[in-house]
Amino acid sequence: MSTELRRLRNYIGGEFRDAADGRTTEVVNPATGEAYATAPLSGAADVDAAMAAAAEAFPGWRDTTPAERQRALLKVADAFEERAEELIAAEVENTGKPTGLTRTEEIPPMVDQIRFFAGAARMLEGKGAGEYMEGLTSFVRREPVGVCAQVAPWNYPMMMAVWKFAPAIAAGNTVVLKPSDTTPASTVLLAEILGSILPKGVFNVVCGDRDTGRLMVEHPTPAMASITGSVRAGMAVAESASKDLKRVHLELGGKAPVVVFEDVDIAKAVAGISEAGYFNAGQDCTAATRVLVHESVHDEFVQALAKAASDIKTGMPDDEDVLYGPLNNPNQLKQVETFIERLPAHARVEAGGKRVGDKGYFYAPTVVSGLKQDDEIIQQEVFGPVITVQSFTDEDQAVAYANGVDYALASSVWTRDHARAMRMSKKLDFGCVWINTHIPLVAEMPHGGFKKSGYGKDLSAYGFDDYTRIKHVMTSLED
Repeated sequence: MSTELRRLRNYIGGEFRDAADGRTTEVVNPATGEAYATAPLSGAADVDAAMAAAAEAFPGWRDTTPAERQRALLKVADAFEERAEELIAAEVENTGKPTGLTRTEEIPPMVDQIRFFAGAARMLEGKGAGEYMEGLTSFVRREPVGVCAQVAPWNYPMMMAVWKFAPAIAAGNTVVLKPSDTTPASTVLLAEILGSILPKGVFNVVCGDRDTGRLMVEHPTPAMASITGSVRAGMAVAESASKDLKRVHLELGGKAPVVVFEDVDIAKAVAGISEAGYFNAGQDCTAATRVLVHESVHDEFVQALAKAASDIKTGMPDDEDVLYGPLNNPNQLKQVETFIERLPAHARVEAGGKRVGDKGYFYAPTVVSGLKQDDEIIQQEVFGPVITVQSFTDEDQAVAYANGVDYALASSVWTRDHARAMRMSKKLDFGCVWINTHIPLVAEMPHGGFKKSGYGKDLSAYGFDDYTRIKHVMTSLED
């Protein structure tokens, strides 16, 4: 017997709608490999309608006070807590993530981040008003940029949606958000929650594929385009947005170096690094997947890491013993498999290196050693549960290896030497440097990278600032 698939719909101007031309795409649960829903495959008419709704709502939302926007977002945060189990169920079906970890590691940060940006709405900063020229007073207005076109990824569909809509809406903008075509379910539920609190048109959701995202970025209405995704997607967005000089906010790939010096507690470092490398199946731009270890402890570290990997489980969402679930889609599983298949002869697979099970998209925790700096798996983002290990001889070589990639999002240093940690934090060319930890994020601190990891910041007051524009106002003091 065939099971009828659930129908997901766009949310435009306060209404749930099918795609104008009726096109849909199937949505697959990556833990089972089976379709559970259909979602609109939105085209130009749907994008036009969403942009028109957002543009119509913008003047009214722009003119609300920061206190009004704060109250609305605090209601959103409260609603997230009240409907947490629904959100968890939708996200688990979206992604196959462990249910327990989604409950403890995603819902609380999301709620906290919304509340942070609710407060940021009332903390607008600018140069103090004053007479910088005789007889004239100047002051600064900080204003929303307008309609924001936003594209969220499939690795953290709910949380990345929060990172996008919360600062934009707090600053007085209106939003058209597109989830990934493989993970729209939780975003459609977010639309239901936000739609019950915000004025119609302030928050809109358009489901679809890459072409839908392209139509959003190319559309003349948005003043800003924001994307979390691959380097290739970011470059395409930047090129497209340049045609009408849209503001662009890009959070792209990563290849985080994890620099381990000889003075560390090996067991403690391995425990922290393995969790930060395999969490969410390594599908995290900041994942601790490129480890650089001092040559004097390299062999001991590799042995301990391989043992840790063999003890880590992947499996179905309701299994309380698993650290991570499946890769998101068959293409991603194939990408990870082919990285391992193409390893050079000098590489050694110390653990894992294979698919797990015959349904869903599960891949074993993997450790690869014996690698050289110019190897493909060192230079390119795998985005899977694969940790590579290289050795280095001294601090200068560690820095050269760490910085010797195109990505520059996150990094970490593991040492008991405070002075060394401070030197490394200065020399590492990454947007974040953790010391003796890896992967924690807080709402108050910025997240974003350099080089091919993109530009602009998520989280923090800096992330809020990215959704505002600065206007100088000068007035004569004469009658």
